[in-house]
Amino acid sequence: MNIVEIHDFCFAYPDCSSKVLDQVNMEIQEGTLNVICGRSGCGKSTLLRHFKSVLMPHGVSSGTVLFKGEKLAEVDHRTQSQEIGFVMQNPDNQIVTDKVWHELAFGLESLGYDNETIRLRVAEMASYFGIHQWFYKGVEELSGGQKQLLNLAAIMAMHPSLLILDEPTSQLDPIAASDFLETVKKINRDIGTTVIITEHRLQDIIPYADKVFVLDKGTVFLEGRPSEIGQKLREQKHGMFLSMPVPMQIYGETDSSAACPLTVSEGRQWLAEYFHTKGISRELQQKANDRFLAEKTAQQKEQQPSSGREPAIEMKDVWFRYEKDSPDVVRDLSLQVGKGEFYALVGGNGTGKSTTLSLLSRVRQPYRGRIRLEGRDIRTYKDRELYCGCLGVMPQNPQSIFLKKTVLEDLYSVIGGKKEKLSPEYQVHMKKEKAIEGIVSLTRLEGLLDRHPYDLSGGEQQRLALAKVLLLRPRILLMDEPTKGMDAEYKEEIGRILNKLKQHGLTIFMISHDVEFVAEYADRVGLFFEGNVVTSQNTREFFAGNNFYTTAANRMARQLFPDAVTGKDVITCLRNSN
Repeated sequence: MNIVEIHDFCFAYPDCSSKVLDQVNMEIQEGTLNVICGRSGCGKSTLLRHFKSVLMPHGVSSGTVLFKGEKLAEVDHRTQSQEIGFVMQNPDNQIVTDKVWHELAFGLESLGYDNETIRLRVAEMASYFGIHQWFYKGVEELSGGQKQLLNLAAIMAMHPSLLILDEPTSQLDPIAASDFLETVKKINRDIGTTVIITEHRLQDIIPYADKVFVLDKGTVFLEGRPSEIGQKLREQKHGMFLSMPVPMQIYGETDSSAACPLTVSEGRQWLAEYFHTKGISRELQQKANDRFLAEKTAQQKEQQPSSGREPAIEMKDVWFRYEKDSPDVVRDLSLQVGKGEFYALVGGNGTGKSTTLSLLSRVRQPYRGRIRLEGRDIRTYKDRELYCGCLGVMPQNPQSIFLKKTVLEDLYSVIGGKKEKLSPEYQVHMKKEKAIEGIVSLTRLEGLLDRHPYDLSGGEQQRLALAKVLLLRPRILLMDEPTKGMDAEYKEEIGRILNKLKQHGLTIFMISHDVEFVAEYADRVGLFFEGNVVTSQNTREFFAGNNFYTTAANRMARQLFPDAVTGKDVITCLRNSN
């Protein structure tokens, strides 16, 4: 039986000539786990919001959406609230009360359940989700992963038959994200709740999907089982193949006729079988790894080592707390980033990474210690001097820097607006129109200039935020989760942009939970834990030595190629061994 059916559905935002969704047809069977994926801006989030009436965006639509055989528009509000659960991208946007226990009970109270039922369901959910240990805490004390788990538990307390999740792990660290998705799989497997999820972290969810839908240009481009989808994307050389699980991507670069691996475990077994079938000895595997390492070492020697760079960012003995009597969030932090270096900071939610970035951007000030940018105390800069030409800050929430009603107006607002004269400093570089044209091309915003910034997808908003920051021509770029909500294809483009900027001397300091992106593009990586950087290493050394904060490719192939960190590294080693 189908729980959701969509027939010839189209949708366009107000004042937009192009449709975001165009002739979408989809059937979701009851009790299944379904993944909807596609490039940033393909219409995934817009489609999900049409599965619940109160979340539907304003615009022009046609076609039919059915829930349990009935038109969704005719299903009453109470039934939708109880039967259709929705988890959003940002955990903070969904929490409405001040205490954990009250948040669990809020939905049930709103539906008018009696106290006995509410107490029973709250206790059941707290036990099932492991929330009992922080049951009486204030929600402001929770980490990002705990907040998202609380949102999920509060929804499941209403016993929905359909659970919709819109990139629920986009703001979670790798371990918290993996735990959250395991819980989603458990709900589907143990309770039988139908799940529809959009994700850019397909590694942890797509192997367990009953059905995968690939959206492209507002319509369902492909649908089928995970292995079938991967095979079709590979055959058509479609950009979404880069978003498929790493074992599948590595498999796709070989001539193997074995079953396609989807998980790290399956990937290990397939590699062992592949070498056995090819007759490649352990000695040849070792030689392939040694050759690969020699090539990478030679490439690193051509680049200026971080130890020999003039420092662009210096933090010395920095301490910070939010309140006078509260515990320290940043503790005795010392850190140095060289000019023209790409430094990435990884670590769990709530460890103090974003607070550190706020100190570097002078949004907050430490109560002890010193921060220097390009050798100068950060406190001595005037605001215009600091933020126009020296420091560019891309926040975790891109909406916080959107000011105008259209993308084009928002871009022009950075350099004074269409009718205002440019500052003399900016005229030295380029004319206004050329600046906008260049940045639009660089960040691929061409078809979005008439859209409202809030109507963009998460990945498109990230691109607009980056465009606005780069228009100020900073020498130091601070980025908080810049790849959040982006598809793998555009991540590659962002990586190329950052590499080009780095070659022109730009210093990049990035906080990220995207270990695959960090492993591909960063020069050095630091692990943040309890308010401090516990280690800073060259990227390859960092990821090759970790069990959890490492890439899927390294976990899959480390027994054979211990120095291979990315999927491309493993593919290179495989070719070296033939």
